[in-house]
Amino acid sequence: MIIISTEGTVTEQEYFNIFNSENTVLHVKVLKDMASDPNNVLRRMKRYLDENPLQDKDQAWLVIDKDRWTDNQIRPLYDWSRSLPKYGFALSNPKFELWLLVHFEDAKGIKSSRNCSERLERYLPGYNKKVEPLKISPYIQDAVDRAEKRDRPPCTDWPRTTGTTVYRLVKELLKDAADS
Repeated sequence: MIIISTEGTVTEQEYFNIFNSENTVLHVKVLKDMASDPNNVLRRMKRYLDENPLQDKDQAWLVIDKDRWTDNQIRPLYDWSRSLPKYGFALSNPKFELWLLVHFEDAKGIKSSRNCSERLERYLPGYNKKVEPLKISPYIQDAVDRAEKRDRPPCTDWPRTTGTTVYRLVKELLKDAADS
């Protein structure tokens, strides 16, 4: 099982639910609520893990956007992720939609959140935070490859400029799905 605490309340859950399948023992559980600041994303995960300790092969990940959050607000999530090998942290700068965009293109030249949304609209006309699995699923490995290539050398904590480390989580999801 992979537990994911997200900042977003719609897009991230819909995206990560793509990995849940009747044909695999991999189970992705997304924790979310309306309080989306980094502190609440971490608090939600800690509360869940207090009540549901991870099993041997389980992992717990925090997924947030850079948005308007400061480094001081993000640092505790990163520090938590470093406290155990089965914890992870993924950040998209400027927002999660950058991760969706790299399913279709390299996302070069993205300068703002709005610019990211406009570019994504080219591939997902009418996009309104809802993820359509049939339009995204065929390109998951492409997204991993593009985001990983962009992350050279790999950032040690989180992308300070346009980029996403969600590929690290998705690589784990793909690996676990293949192992099951």
